[in-house]
Parts: sequence; structure tokens; C-alpha cells
Amino acid sequence: METTTRLRPVPPAPSPAVPSAAPPRPGQPPAPTRRRPVGAVDLTPHPGAGASRTGPTCLPHAYQQPRQHSYGHPPPETPVETTTRLRPIRTRHPLRTASAAACVVLGLGLIGGAATGAWLTSDSSADPAAHSAYTVGRSAWHSVPVDTLFPRTLGGDGAGPGGADRVWTRVAVAPDGGCAPALDPLLARTLAPVGCERMLRATYTDATSSSVTTVGVIFTEGDTEAMRALSTRFTDQHLDRRADLMPRAYPVEDTVAAGFGDRQRASWTIHVLTEVPVVVFAVSGFADGRTVPDPQPAARAVAANATTAAAQAGLGHEAKGIADRIERGLRRTVTDLTEKPE
Repeated sequence: METTTRLRPVPPAPSPAVPSAAPPRPGQPPAPTRRRPVGAVDLTPHPGAGASRTGPTCLPHAYQQPRQHSYGHPPPETPVETTTRLRPIRTRHPLRTASAAACVVLGLGLIGGAATGAWLTSDSSADPAAHSAYTVGRSAWHSVPVDTLFPRTLGGDGAGPGGADRVWTRVAVAPDGGCAPALDPLLARTLAPVGCERMLRATYTDATSSSVTTVGVIFTEGDTEAMRALSTRFTDQHLDRRADLMPRAYPVEDTVAAGFGDRQRASWTIHVLTEVPVVVFAVSGFADGRTVPDPQPAARAVAANATTAAAQAGLGHEAKGIADRIERGLRRTVTDLTEKPE
């Protein structure tokens, strides 16, 4: 009988024990971690990596496989392993967006306004009407200082009889107003075609305080054609010599001109300007308040053969001399205001 020998199974060989990491001894500090210099690259192959046929890997540290550690926590980061953190971008706030848009709109508006203003300024400066003597002259009654229009002292070199010098001092300036209080009704109707924008008056006296003179400036509303037509009418019809068209005086209380009224008027002059919308007049009389029954226009009172009381006292020279100097000053002022800058 064949005997079958049963083989007893051989138990598997026990797997070799893997030595575990020895725990640190009590009271012994952990071994210090060696830090690589800043910028150094770790070329040590990680565990389990086979040797390359071309030698050690030269890939940068960032492309190498992470090393496996036998403890639970990773080692501290080195400077080369630290990634630079980018500053987070803040979420755009709606109010900031609106403020930025408003600033852009405001900036564009300012630029556009400046350009438009420059265009308008250059365009208006090129327009002759914007700087015309009529435009400037008509508004001179409120833009020119009173001391410029009516100086406190007027020098009249050669303005007296026989070429004698004169000096006049301003006594008072009347409040600006309309033409009705200062003009006789007939003279007001004569000037009606050019209208009356404003009237300014002042009263002067001579160095001896023996004569007084009221000078007036009427700023009209007429244009060039109207002023020329009125000037032609005064010249052709000699309206400046008619006693019923004589301007009124401006008396001033508590001065040498306190008694200067309608009956004290002795000589007068009226001049219609054509280069500016202005009518200048002057009327003179005695400072002592005497009446003058036969007043004489200045154009006749300054004649060499004039024998009236007004002519002998030089009142025609007073009216003409003061009116001429106020007129010259006004022309010069309007010219300065009209001239364009270089």
C-alpha cells in the first residue's frame, strides 16, 4: 500500500520588523534643523527616488517631489520655500466708482468751459462793437470814478480872458439821475431824439470865489446816426445860443454856490459829441447871487468886442473852459477803456 506522505505546510516567515523612530529622551531638546542659505537649491533626492542615468536631478526645488517625513508635522519653511504673498485687491466700492466718474465728468466740463470761454473771449474781442466807444461811453457814468469824471481841481492854462490862467475847485457833485430835473422842458424835448440814459453834474468855483459854474454830462441812448443828426441840428440852427435852451444850474447849500439859481445864469455852452453818446454843457454865474437880465452864450461872451456884464467878468470863459476840460477828460477815459490790449 502506497503511503502518501502529507507535507506539513510551512508557516510564512515573519516580516522583518521596521525599526520605529526612537522617541526623544525626556529632557533632551530636539535636534536643530539645519537651514540652507537663502537662494540655495536642495539637490538631495527624495526617499524612494531612483538614480538617474544622467546623474542627480538638476530641477529646481519647486519641481521636485516633496520629501516624506516620518513625523506628523512638516519642517519649518526656509526663506527659499516661502512664497511672496501678493497684496489682495480690494473690491471696487460703488461710491468710489461714482466719485471717479464724477471727477472725470467735472474735469471734462472744466476743460470744455475753459475752451468755450477762451473762444467767446477771443470772438468778442474781435467784434468791434464789443469795444466801441459808444458801448463803453454809454456805461461810463457808473464805471468811471467821480474824481476822474469831475476832478477836484481843474487847471485852466490860458483859459481866462486875454489868455490868463484859471484854476477851478469843485464845490459839490450832484447825485446821478434823470434829465428832467436839470433841463428846461424845451431843452429836454430838443434832446429827446437821442434819449437820456443818465445825467451827472458838478459845480465849480474859481480861485477868487467870485464865479460859480455848473457842468453836466448827459449820457444818451442814441446811436451814431442819431448823435450826428442832433449835432448837425444844433450847428445849423444855432441851438446852443438860444436862451430858452439854457441848462439849469446846480446850487449847493452852505457854499459859494448857494444862491446860484435860474435867474443868476449869465453864460452857457452846449456841445453834442458824435464819437461818444454824450452831451456836455456848462452854465456860469456870479457867486454873490446877483441876477443877470441878459445872459449871453459863451461863444459870444468870449469874443474880443463883447461888452456885456457876463463877458466883462469872464463868465463866458468860465463856462467854456470848464466844459472843454471835462469833455477832454471824458474822451481820454473812453479812449483808454476802448483800446484793446496789445
